Amino acid sequence: MLKNRKKEALDAPVNLKLLVTIVEREKTSLYLDTLEGFDVNLQTVIYAHGTANLALPSNLGLGDEKKAVILSVVKEYNIKEILSVYEEKLFRTKKGKGLAFTIPLNSTIGVLVYNFLANYKE
Repeated sequence: MLKNRKKEALDAPVNLKLLVTIVEREKTSLYLDTLEGFDVNLQTVIYAHGTANLALPSNLGLGDEKKAVILSVVKEYNIKEILSVYEEKLFRTKKGKGLAFTIPLNSTIGVLVYNFLANYKE
């Protein structure tokens, strides 16, 4: 299987996306554990609190509580499944409100950087 991953990295690069997940701080570890199951190599957690107009967070179901912003580099073909797991398991839990969206990563500089972000191992 490792040979196939090397070949995949050399033949056609997999598109990468930045998955941004905004959740309540106390639920952060649940989301991180979920993302680990999807071959995510890079995750960063930023602890935040709202600065937007009070109506916007309230309309999004985010309220004014302390939040965690999880930045994860994921392979494009995993996005639908990750969001499905979020919907099924995490967003439907008590106080499981959150927000998730992706940003395409159009380029990376260097093969080693790309291989690290795509979680290809030599």
